[in-house]
Amino acid sequence: MSEYTETNVNPSGAGQSAPTDTNAGQTNPAGSAGAPPPLPSLEERLEKAEASIQEHRDAFLRAKAESENMRRRAQTDVANAHKYALENFATELLAVKDSLEAALGSDNVSAENLKSGVELTLKQLKAAFDKFNIVEENPLQQKFDPHRHQAISMVESEAEPNSVVSVLQKGYKLNERVIRPAMVSVARAKAN
Repeated sequence: MSEYTETNVNPSGAGQSAPTDTNAGQTNPAGSAGAPPPLPSLEERLEKAEASIQEHRDAFLRAKAESENMRRRAQTDVANAHKYALENFATELLAVKDSLEAALGSDNVSAENLKSGVELTLKQLKAAFDKFNIVEENPLQQKFDPHRHQAISMVESEAEPNSVVSVLQKGYKLNERVIRPAMVSVARAKAN
């Protein structure tokens, strides 16, 4: 192949140059280092494209299967977490149950021994509550809070209105969340 260069043509003909062959006198036999490589045939290009498509398809299917497996494992982990969430707490309560059964199974029980056994059992229960952040709520003399207390009645009292004057049943919180509101009687101003 030859390369030609042209210059601008002047209408007067001056400065005009003839086409020149930059490779004049050189031979370029086929297959020399300067020749561009032959283009692959359409069939070869199609085969390469199909192989690439298959490779990407396989990678996609593997990734899809892996994500599906991860989703299933996550679902199983969540289900097990719900199913066995109370396992540690239940284990702590077994000791309390054992103590109560031992107290009831004893033949020669005096009132003094029974009271002592119940106190020890209550101590075990409080230790289990402490371990799992279950906090007792006894709002006597506090301002009534409908988010933490359940008013059972209102009574005339010398105490400040809307304050708790008696606690019928203590409330409990688990990690600062009320799991049972305290049942209380609330003071109201005396009618004049």
